[in-house]
Amino acid sequence: MPKDVAGRQPKYQRIAAALKDAIASGEYGPGDRLPGESDLMSQYGVARMTARQAFGVLQAEGLTEARKGAGVFVREFKVVIRRRGIQRLAVEVWGAGGSIWGVDGKGRDPVVEFLGVDEGEAPGRIASALGLAANAPACIRRRRFTLDGKPVLLATSYLDAALVAGSPIAEPDSGPGGIYARLAELGHKPARFREEIRSRMPGPDEAERLALTAGTPVVLICRTALTADARVVEVNEMVLDASAYVLEYEFDAP
Repeated sequence: MPKDVAGRQPKYQRIAAALKDAIASGEYGPGDRLPGESDLMSQYGVARMTARQAFGVLQAEGLTEARKGAGVFVREFKVVIRRRGIQRLAVEVWGAGGSIWGVDGKGRDPVVEFLGVDEGEAPGRIASALGLAANAPACIRRRRFTLDGKPVLLATSYLDAALVAGSPIAEPDSGPGGIYARLAELGHKPARFREEIRSRMPGPDEAERLALTAGTPVVLICRTALTADARVVEVNEMVLDASAYVLEYEFDAP
């Protein structure tokens, strides 16, 4: 950054930039404790509030985390789950009664906390995708997934309530292979999937339910399951802890 530009920056931003440079250079590595507020006050001749603002910049960018009574540390990004977006949805997995979530965990199946299944109104765009008539209810399934004691994902599936009425899909335990195996039994086997991915910062409820530290973004995945005749049979909205996931896609060149 040009010196004249840096000179016009507020002091807390200049301090934050210096700390970011130190992290990028490896002077402070993952898990290392950064200088404390008093250290920054002494080094830069600033007030405590200025030092706190500098740390706030790093935390907002997801570079650090504050540990009560211990200080501010460079954040460690430990890969918990490698989500193989194509392999996990293969019919050989759920068609054989396997769990698509088990593919992610590589032998460590996530614990599924079932948050409820009921009939209700789907958001407009989802109702439209499912082809629901006005005021027609959707079957809504909500789950939270935990791996090694840490919540990592929230998932909400929407299906046509009339289509799945009386089937295990409308019950807490949908059985081996999950809802895709049950849809196949109903004559509506998923033949194609589409996923849309984006990211943002979490809302307060999401941060609480995923036990996220401040500055942790979430990844949003919206998956649409379609039959061979292009009927949408499920829309699944997922919220992932971005610090816990690597999204992997491997496919042949078209």
